[in-house]
Amino acid sequence: MLFGANCTGASVASQVVCLFGTLLVVAIIARALLSWFNMDPRSPLIQALNSITDPIIEPIRRIMPRIGMIDLSPLVAILLLQFVSGALQQFFG
Repeated sequence: MLFGANCTGASVASQVVCLFGTLLVVAIIARALLSWFNMDPRSPLIQALNSITDPIIEPIRRIMPRIGMIDLSPLVAILLLQFVSGALQQFFG
């Protein structure tokens, strides 16, 4: 089960929610990993990842302070996405 991606819900809506949540988690992980490298911020890949993940990460980043040089907002975002995705999957059945 990759990132909780057990998309075997009974309904199509449940499977869509699972897939969308998994794609967002992968995008957040990719953004976090690429932040370790000195990449050009004008790169189309970096801009795409930022535009996809900023609406999720930025509100968390405003609330949660950094711990030294470590930014835990991607981890918190992933945990929240997993929780919300699981709740929506159960709702949709």
